[in-house]
Amino acid sequence: MTERIDSPAATPARQGSPSGLEIEKRTIEHIPLDERHGRTRQLFTVWFGSNLMLLTVATGVLSTTVYGLSLGPALLSLTIGNLVGGVVMALHAAQGPRMGVPQMLQTRAQFGSVGSLLVVALVVFMYTGFFASNMVLGGQALTGLLGLPLPAAIVLIGLVSLVSAVAGYRLIHAVTGVMSVVAGLALLLAFAFALFAGGVPGLALSGGAFSWTGFMGTLSLAALWQIAYAPYVSDYTRYMRPDTGVRPAFWATYSGCVLGSLLPMVLGTLVGLASADGDTVGGLARVTGVVGPVVIAVFALGIAATNAMNLYCGALSMITVGQTVRPVWTPRAGTRAACAGIIFVSAVAMALASRDNFLVTFANFMLLLLCVLIPWTAVNLVDYYLIRRGDYDIASLFRPDGGVYGRVNVAAVCCYVVGILVQLPFLSTSVYTGVAAEALGKVDISWIVGLAVVGPLYYVWVRWRARR
Repeated sequence: MTERIDSPAATPARQGSPSGLEIEKRTIEHIPLDERHGRTRQLFTVWFGSNLMLLTVATGVLSTTVYGLSLGPALLSLTIGNLVGGVVMALHAAQGPRMGVPQMLQTRAQFGSVGSLLVVALVVFMYTGFFASNMVLGGQALTGLLGLPLPAAIVLIGLVSLVSAVAGYRLIHAVTGVMSVVAGLALLLAFAFALFAGGVPGLALSGGAFSWTGFMGTLSLAALWQIAYAPYVSDYTRYMRPDTGVRPAFWATYSGCVLGSLLPMVLGTLVGLASADGDTVGGLARVTGVVGPVVIAVFALGIAATNAMNLYCGALSMITVGQTVRPVWTPRAGTRAACAGIIFVSAVAMALASRDNFLVTFANFMLLLLCVLIPWTAVNLVDYYLIRRGDYDIASLFRPDGGVYGRVNVAAVCCYVVGILVQLPFLSTSVYTGVAAEALGKVDISWIVGLAVVGPLYYVWVRWRARR
C-alpha cells in the first residue's frame, strides 16, 4: 500500500462533509483522518431507513404462511430473533471507525490475506442473493402499480439501485436518511389502516398454530436477517472518526436496525394471516386498502435503497478478492461501478429464475446462508474484542504476504470449517434436514450451536498457540 496510514493524532479531521451527489473516489483503501466525517445518528438512519422495504415485510409473512404460526408466537419469535441477532450485527459497527477499512478487508487480519478469500467469495454470493430477492419483490410491486411485465419491472428496480451504488457511500447515506422519514410514515399509515380500518379481519388474527419447528425457524430467520448485515456493517462506519466510540456506534446501529427490521416484519405477520396465498405484494395491498398503492410504492423505493447497499458492498468485496490475487492493482471508482454491474447482471438472472417460487426459495437461502456466516462472525468478534482488542496493523492488511497476519491463519480457517460442519446436523430446511434436527422435530438450532462452538474454540486455540 502506497498511502501512509495516519495515526489518530496525525491529521486533523476536515470539518463538514462533501455533498451526497459527489461520486465517491475511494474503494477499499484506508480512509485518512482528514476525510473522516459523520455522526452516530447517521448510523441509525442508514439502518432504519434501509430496512423499511418489501423484503422485510416478506420475512414476517414467512412466519405465518411457510411456518404456520399464530400471531402471538410469530411476534415473540421475530422479536427474540431480531434482538439477539442485532447484538451480533451491531458489535461489528465499531470496527469501521477504529480501522477505517471495509469489513471484508478486515477479514484478512483473522484469516490471512489468502485464507480470507473463502469467506469473502461467499459474501459476494450473499449480496447477489439478497439483491435478487429484493428485485423479485420490487418487480412484483411495479407490475401491480404500473402494469409492467414482471421481467422488465425486475430489471428496472435493479437499475435504480445501480445508480446509487455507483455514486457510493455519501449518496447511500443521504437516500436512507430520507427513507427513514418517508418509509417510516408509510409504515405508520399501513399499520393504522390494517388494524383500525378493517384491513385485517378479526377472524384472521386467530389463525395459525404454535409449533417449535415454526417458532425456531422464524426466530432463526429474524436472527439471520440481522447477522447477514455483519459482513458489511463497517462499510458504513469507516468514514467516521476513530474516537466515535464503541457504545455510541453499537447503540445507534443496533436500535436503527432492530426497529427498522422488526416493525415491517410485524406488519408481515398481519399480511400473512390475512392472505393465505403468501403473496407479499398482493396481501399488503389487500390489508392496506385505499392507501395500499402509496405504501407499496414507498416500500418499493426502499428496495432500491437497500439494493444499492448490497451492490455497493458486494462490489467492495469483489475488489477485495481481485486485490488479493493481484496486490499491485489500484482499484478506483470505475472499478467499483464495473463490479456492481457484474453483480447486477448475475442477480437479474437469479431473480428471473426464482420469481415463481419466491418465499420458499428465500427461506432456504436465508437458513443456508446462516450456516456459513455464523463461523465467520464468531471468529471476527472474538478476535477483535477478546484477543486483539481492536489493535490491528492496518498496513499489513494491504501487503501481498499478509504482513504480521500472514497468508493463511490456520486457526481461523479450521475453526471456520469446523463451524460449518457442526451446524450441518442441526440444519432444517426444505432442501436438507440434518439428523439432529430430525430428532428435535425439525427444529433448527444450527446457528446457536455454531456460535457456541466456534467462538470458544477459536479463543482457546489462539491463546494456546500464543503460549507455545
